[in-house]
Amino acid sequence: MQPNSDNLQYIVGNDQIVEQMLKVAPLPVFSEQSISFLNEISKLLMKETNKFSDVTTFAFWCRKSALLQQKNKYNDLSLRFGKGIAFHSTPSNVPVNFAFSLAAGLLAGNANIVRLPLKNFIQVDIICGVINKLLKSSYKNMRPYVCMLKYSSSKEISDRFSSICDSRIIWGGDKTIEGLRQSPLKIKADEIIFADRYSIAVIETDKYLQAKDKTKIAFDFYNDTYFSDQNACTSPRIIFWIGKEKERAKKEFWEQMHRQIKEKYIMQPVQAVLKLSAYYRAASEFDVKLIKNNNTSVMRVGVKKIAGNIMDFKYHSGFFFEYDINSLKEILPMCLERCQTIVYYGIDKSKFAEFLNKYRPRGVDRIVPLGKSLDFSLIWDGYDLISSLSRKITIC
Repeated sequence: MQPNSDNLQYIVGNDQIVEQMLKVAPLPVFSEQSISFLNEISKLLMKETNKFSDVTTFAFWCRKSALLQQKNKYNDLSLRFGKGIAFHSTPSNVPVNFAFSLAAGLLAGNANIVRLPLKNFIQVDIICGVINKLLKSSYKNMRPYVCMLKYSSSKEISDRFSSICDSRIIWGGDKTIEGLRQSPLKIKADEIIFADRYSIAVIETDKYLQAKDKTKIAFDFYNDTYFSDQNACTSPRIIFWIGKEKERAKKEFWEQMHRQIKEKYIMQPVQAVLKLSAYYRAASEFDVKLIKNNNTSVMRVGVKKIAGNIMDFKYHSGFFFEYDINSLKEILPMCLERCQTIVYYGIDKSKFAEFLNKYRPRGVDRIVPLGKSLDFSLIWDGYDLISSLSRKITIC
């Protein structure tokens, strides 16, 4: 049964392409044609624009040389193929996430049906435009492997695509996941869920004060947070300050951040109101204090006692909880199941390895240097996407 086309807009591909996906053979993992296709996307995007750093980041990520480096990390690629059709439902608030999800599906050898954000993003238009151009010219052989579309909440459409896929990948909040799970999968199909998560930052104050290029540090933190308006799960919502000279470090850090924000960030009045509302809700449950600040684009909330459920009151648009610690052990209450990424500055990686081995927290899937939180990896939220979206055939 075809879905109701009144609520379905194809951006790349069409109904006929979807039908072809049912018949086309899966590709080998890291196939030459997938890598070549992604590399051409990279080349065209590099020529198209440098106005959007997230588009440039994706283009840089899918260069052939970079993809071959990823391929070399795997030693079991012989007789490993895609599972068939991967149905991706991508988040509405991170414009370029769909492109990384598509790339992972292609590299794992699958035909891909990608549900795009309903909101209009120029970045989506740019990337889809380049893909359409290639599929109509030198990469017609890739047509049965790429289909991208938009539709609002429609169980009928979700039922259709869920019923034919071999893997379903859902990026989004709890409501999105619950809604899509109402659409049944084939018996052998599997599902990868990237649910709503939060991330934290740990900054070593003494190392920060010794740093020569504090402007670069502020730039990196801005990219981790304000670039996505803190809408990405990878964006830190709470900063843990560790070290001796905490207050001096905070003062210098936020002075540097104010310069970055003034230059790059535009905040609407309603965002300031909603941030204040988020603070009042947090204050009704926790012992917190609003830290005096002359820039409404930053809201700093000092926390007296840490508790994991404080993230129930998190907000975006420059809303930060802050907490002073003396050892990494004190971040443990925040490392719950929904904790995705720890962004750090000035701390040796071995310290985090010791922390993980000793306490084995239920959460935390990534620990990355400040400025790297948005960097996509084929291992995400604890899933190895290549292994999860492909199958290994054994011959005895």
